[in-house]
Formats: sequence, C-alpha cells, structure tokens
Amino acid sequence: MRLVSVQVPEKYVDDIDRLVVDGSFPNRSEAIRYAVRELLKRELWEKGE
Repeated sequence: MRLVSVQVPEKYVDDIDRLVVDGSFPNRSEAIRYAVRELLKRELWEKGE
C-alpha cells in the first residue's frame, strides 16, 4: 500500500472517529479506505471504466 496524506475538515475526522468508537471500523485508516473503495466502485468500476 502507498501512504497518501490528505487534509480534511475537522468535522470529517470527528465523524470518522465516531465510526471507530462505535465499532464500525477498527481505525481511521480502514474507514477511509472503505470510503475511497466505495467511491471508486460507484464512480468507475461499476461503470466499466
């Protein structure tokens, strides 16, 4: 895997942290990977690109 650094609004980080605390994801990285994967599936992979 490659390391990618991004800046996001604090609200996003707070919401991601909430998902982690609630047990939906083991950590921030997994939550962000999931979100990116779902975006790519929806926008590219399912359209056959």
